[in-house]
Amino acid sequence: MLSDVELVRAARGGDVGALGLLLTRHEAGMRAVALSILGYGPDADDAVQDASLAALRRIGDLREPGSVGPWLRMIVRNACRLRLRSARTVVPVADPMPPADPLSPDRVLDSHASRDWIWHAVNELSPTLRQAVLLRYFTDVNSYEQIAEVLEVPVGTVRSRLNQARGKLAELLRATADQAHADAGAANAASAREAVETLAVAERGDFPTLVADRWLPESEFIAGNGTVRGGRDLAMYGMDKDLTEGVRQRFVHAVAGRDVTIWTMDLISPPDDPEHCPPGVVWVMTRREGRIARLRLFHPV
Repeated sequence: MLSDVELVRAARGGDVGALGLLLTRHEAGMRAVALSILGYGPDADDAVQDASLAALRRIGDLREPGSVGPWLRMIVRNACRLRLRSARTVVPVADPMPPADPLSPDRVLDSHASRDWIWHAVNELSPTLRQAVLLRYFTDVNSYEQIAEVLEVPVGTVRSRLNQARGKLAELLRATADQAHADAGAANAASAREAVETLAVAERGDFPTLVADRWLPESEFIAGNGTVRGGRDLAMYGMDKDLTEGVRQRFVHAVAGRDVTIWTMDLISPPDDPEHCPPGVVWVMTRREGRIARLRLFHPV
């Protein structure tokens, strides 16, 4: 049987199967930490799954291969602390040990081989689970409350979907470790180019042409707090109105699942009215037959 040191070295070299073996080997210790902090319940399970996904992406950060067990338990501990902090109504005194940065949008998937492996697993989820996962782990719209608002479901449904997704991801990652996967980085880069092109086309006044080409005729458009609803015509009207009033969007980040695409944009108010609009907007798009079937615009807090 391979040692932890050998598995870590193999994982760093791109052996995704070694990553799965490490998580399996140390799962009991990780769960024990979560239970000791959060007690029995869904929060402990969520923390372990969050930590597992973070470890998959951050194995390259581990400096001492022999300390992978304590390292994994530390990630779980930090994930639990973050959950405790988010549940408090009063901001606590800063912890002397800063928490890890699990699944930050700024570090969307490391460049090692596990990147495409993880994206393959995400794309195997059902559309409803995949949408919740992409929002939670790869955008700034990551609180249960915000995700619930975007998806227009109760917070409890969001929690349930994420819990289901994490369990399925763990199974999929172990089951597909030795398979070849599509280049997820290329898909996200292509989506980023599409976002930049969309903004450029809109500023040239050709947004209606793009919509006619890339949106389904029955597409649904939702904005504001969910009360602004319509179809393609409303989306074109809204874009034209913003541009006429001097509002501009600047592309920040893109994530692209099999049928879910999320673009994060900065909103730039006109110079003479700096408080005209919120600082940013997230485009949450669902595609069908390669074309946009639903666009939900959301302004994260």
